[in-house]
Amino acid sequence: MESIVALALEYTLKYWLKSFSRDQFKLQGRTVQLSNLDINGDALHSSLGLPPALNVTTAKVGKLEILLPYVSNIQIEPVVVQIDRLDLVLEENSDVDACRSSSSTQPSTSSGKGSGYGFADKIADGMTLEVRTVNLLLETRGGARCQGGATWASPLASITIRNLLLYTTNENWHVVNLKEARDFSNNKKFIYVFKKLEWEFLSIDLLPHPDMFMDANMAHPEEEVNRRDEDGAKRVFFGGERFIEGISGEAYITVQRTELNSPLGLEVQLHITEAVCPALSEPGLRALLRFLTGLYVCLNRGDVDPNAQQRTTESAGRSLVSIIVDHIFLCIKDAEFRLELLMQSLFFSRTSVSDGEKTKNLNRVMIGGLFLRDTFSHPPCTLVQPSMQAVTKDVLHIPEFGQNFCPAIYPLGEQQWQLHEGIPLICLHSLQVKPSPAPPCFASQTVIDCQPLMIHLQEESCLRISSFLADGIVVNPGAVLPDFSVDSLVFTLKELDITIPLDTGESSIFAGDSNSTYQSSFAGARLHIENLFFSESPKLKLRLLNLEKDPACFSLWAGQPIDASQKKWTTRASQLILSLETCSDLTGLQIPLERSSGSWRCVELKDACIEVAMATADGKPLISIPPPGGVIRVGVAFQQYLSNTSVEQLFFVLDLYAYFGRVSEKIAIVGKNNRPRTSENEALAGSLMEKVPSDTAVSLAVKDLQLRFLESSSMDIHEMPLVQFVGDDLFIKVTHRTLGGAIAISSTLHWGSVEIDCVDTEGNLLHENGTTLTCTENGLPSAGSGYPQLRPVFWVQSKWKHQSNGIARAIPLLDISVVHVIPYNARDIECHSLSVAACIAGVRLGGGMNYAETLLHRFGILGADGGPGEGLSKGLENLSAGPLSKLFKASPLLVDNLEENGSSRDGKDNGFLNLGKPDDVDVSIELKDWLFALEGAQETAERWWFYNDENIGREERCWHTTFQSLQVKAKGSPKRLLNGKGKSQETQEYPVELITVSTLYVYKYIYTHFLFSAFR
Repeated sequence: MESIVALALEYTLKYWLKSFSRDQFKLQGRTVQLSNLDINGDALHSSLGLPPALNVTTAKVGKLEILLPYVSNIQIEPVVVQIDRLDLVLEENSDVDACRSSSSTQPSTSSGKGSGYGFADKIADGMTLEVRTVNLLLETRGGARCQGGATWASPLASITIRNLLLYTTNENWHVVNLKEARDFSNNKKFIYVFKKLEWEFLSIDLLPHPDMFMDANMAHPEEEVNRRDEDGAKRVFFGGERFIEGISGEAYITVQRTELNSPLGLEVQLHITEAVCPALSEPGLRALLRFLTGLYVCLNRGDVDPNAQQRTTESAGRSLVSIIVDHIFLCIKDAEFRLELLMQSLFFSRTSVSDGEKTKNLNRVMIGGLFLRDTFSHPPCTLVQPSMQAVTKDVLHIPEFGQNFCPAIYPLGEQQWQLHEGIPLICLHSLQVKPSPAPPCFASQTVIDCQPLMIHLQEESCLRISSFLADGIVVNPGAVLPDFSVDSLVFTLKELDITIPLDTGESSIFAGDSNSTYQSSFAGARLHIENLFFSESPKLKLRLLNLEKDPACFSLWAGQPIDASQKKWTTRASQLILSLETCSDLTGLQIPLERSSGSWRCVELKDACIEVAMATADGKPLISIPPPGGVIRVGVAFQQYLSNTSVEQLFFVLDLYAYFGRVSEKIAIVGKNNRPRTSENEALAGSLMEKVPSDTAVSLAVKDLQLRFLESSSMDIHEMPLVQFVGDDLFIKVTHRTLGGAIAISSTLHWGSVEIDCVDTEGNLLHENGTTLTCTENGLPSAGSGYPQLRPVFWVQSKWKHQSNGIARAIPLLDISVVHVIPYNARDIECHSLSVAACIAGVRLGGGMNYAETLLHRFGILGADGGPGEGLSKGLENLSAGPLSKLFKASPLLVDNLEENGSSRDGKDNGFLNLGKPDDVDVSIELKDWLFALEGAQETAERWWFYNDENIGREERCWHTTFQSLQVKAKGSPKRLLNGKGKSQETQEYPVELITVSTLYVYKYIYTHFLFSAFR
């Protein structure tokens, strides 16, 4: 019997050890001692279920001791293997074809896997492993290595584990004799082996990559310790740092084999109660993010052949690795900032299913709670946290590709500590296929569901975090998925509250504006978003863009095959609310919108939607955005846009707009060091037309537009406004197309109807002239309800036009079309043309010059001296300093530096078009069905001063003007157009060729009750 046991042990050791011979095996009683052994890397790789892109380059054992039980108990008591030190080195393959470790041997087929479950296999499965110290060095090569030289290399991770214990249990993870543990597999058609892993101490150290010390920037590391870049970040020096220390945990391992002992499934469930990182420096955090990015790339590389994973006959076709951490605490400490991250109930699982040809990996990440705090600021504030509202008891959403993905390996379902109570705050499901399949099959699909969140945007903290993310989370194009692959992403967020605090004393937002009177009431803004949805997939159906009726987008039509040359995005939100916060409401505590006592709601959007579609012109993968020479369609739509804004709120929003412009520039500076540096000559190299898309269209549609300008910042949003603007069916579209040797830019504007009501200022006017009028406290006439009366000054009289198909269509207020043709080359400047066609119909105007002037003074547009008011000047200044101001800056259109042939005098082509005003101009403007009801200041004052007749209505004091049609046509001919005599004629100085007016009426003091009865 002892010889049989010795043969079984020898049989097992040959499988696990390299270059093992029988001469090394010497049984002394019940003890075997071995030293300086090399473990078979392929066997270890397959048994642990490591990803195929990762190699076991080194696996050494210092001293190994085997303790055998009594021979009579060999079937029920385990063989104990004690190792004093185990050194492992895992390294990612830098070459796609290098799927094997240089230190590994050929696949072992002598282990007998698949030939039956024999005596040696039972002894090996029942072994107990005790390791005093495990040293694991992990090196990854993915991430942002090429972005910044060796300084940006992914750091090494040194993992130390002490007092590791691996032993066999029954199906309930209880220690029993081995015979009882094997009894569970009887009549199951499978062989199950249950093992439990425990360790007392685990630490992770991040070490600088060896290449970092060869970088020129590291020549004097002692001088670089506290050196900061121009954005204030420590990016250069990283000398190593301990990330995690003193973690204990346990793992539950299930091995599933067929009745012939062929590997079938492997499941590893790790449970860690607490992971604490009490102090991590800024360079350490940047290194950690680079390491995690490199690890992500290593695990998800799509260029690895799944056959490389079948290194030995021990490899299982199905594997499941899950990690559950109950609490995670991470603290980033520095001299100038401190961040604390707390996560609760972190769950990560990776399920792999392989059929030999391809491998499918399903990743799941669930986070029960998340808190990010800035404890350096005064007072400390929470940057990210779950919403304080009661969460509805919904069912956990599992995407279709994640349902029934893999049969269960552990036969008794989830353990008690694995069960999730309630819905997690963040839930991610991601499916990836390796190697990446050819289109139209998806290479990856990702679904992210998020419960209500609250975010506190503090300037300094946001700049720090954006710097960390820009430096650490950078993946080279094609590192994870090949360029030809097709993927999809779906992100849903039930509610999001974003708070933006602004300190008028410390923030630079109010620099230079100390004399402004619009800065004392508000301390920040809050944005509330409901049912946010984002999706990216070439299979999306974009209803707003209506691609099926666009001939230029034939490759994006429904039913067309999809590939990597197409991209589609859509974003939707059921409601967006922008509110301004008073000083007393922003105390660093997150308060729901409806509970906020100082919340002044000013903007509300309903059913907002943005859709984007792109495609390359040659069918190649879409890598550069926007695609050069490609097709782009962008659509923006709002079902309803509501605004309740006072003058004070308006100017604060403009201040906020300018503030975002300055912050965005700082963020751009933070990320510029991470982008590849290109010279100005390289950026301007080549033709401009070769870099821009050949066909672009952008549209904006607003169904219901309501703007209300209030008298003051009142909490009552139903307060009677100073001005009320109501518009319906607004549609704007701008297109850009290439036409051989020219580009055509066309714009279209359709607006169904508009109505503008203003507060009645007549009482104020008459009071200034000395008349007696009953007024409210603010001097405005009262309208029964106690509010001042609104007076219509602009509205539209809708008319219907019957089409040939019998359908009646309302005539819009505005119908404007503009086409601008610009040649590529200045030598074709004669082709430069502009065509404008505009029709404005159904306009009704009321009021007068004195009335309009009073309104302009009241709103701050005009000052006391008649010039621009302080508010208007300040608003224009903030608009010009905002983040969108650069979009409206035109490139220089110069003709002074051109020769006769259109070339530049200095012989250089700067890549921009050098054009003057267009030669061929065709303008047609038509005003249809207009009516004015205007008051004269003198007539109004005289009638009220002399007659003071209260029975005389405003309608009888108006000048009424109406006409059915006023049409103006103008046309300018090219400069070198030949006339009938063969001579060149110059452009007309006054190109207006036709003015037509039909049915014009002007009358005064005529009662027109029908014009005003609907608006009183």
